[in-house]
Amino acid sequence: MSEELRQDDIDALLNQQEGEAGQEEAKEEEKTETQGAQEAESLGDAEADLLAQWEEALKEAKEAEAAQKAEDEPSKKKEEKSAPQAETPRFEEFTAKGGSAEGHPSLDFILDIPLEISVEIGRSKMIINDLLKLSQGSIIELNKLAGEPAEIYVNQRLMARGEVVVVNDRFAVRLTEIISPQERIRQLGS
Repeated sequence: MSEELRQDDIDALLNQQEGEAGQEEAKEEEKTETQGAQEAESLGDAEADLLAQWEEALKEAKEAEAAQKAEDEPSKKKEEKSAPQAETPRFEEFTAKGGSAEGHPSLDFILDIPLEISVEIGRSKMIINDLLKLSQGSIIELNKLAGEPAEIYVNQRLMARGEVVVVNDRFAVRLTEIISPQERIRQLGS
């Protein structure tokens, strides 16, 4: 017939072992006290006082440690019971509203943004005196040669180059080169 240990029996055995361990610690403390007293007799009065104070401090530290352990055990049990349970988050799926068939968002809202486009044929520097002397029919010399491409600026940023042409008695620009994205990014930094 096999004997089974009940939980109460196990708890009783553990408590008994803890009691025995406590008794052993008390015996060790008594030994250290008697050894300290014997050493104190052999040492001088000043050294004996210092040794006694040191032993008292060690006792207080052990008592404080034991009290801290006793306080921590019930608080740990309370923390375990009162800890909130984490729930798995639920996320909604993103859907493209008003997007194209491929799933890309629609950019129709930016189509109505006005942009300033200017074409620069060339530049010239003048002093105010020369500017005041200008009249109808005056000629201003530019820094570009005839046939060089004109520069097209969008919102004051260089975007392309082209050649000036005449269409239906109006000037126009035929694009010959569009600035690369890398070059445009470099210009944004300057």
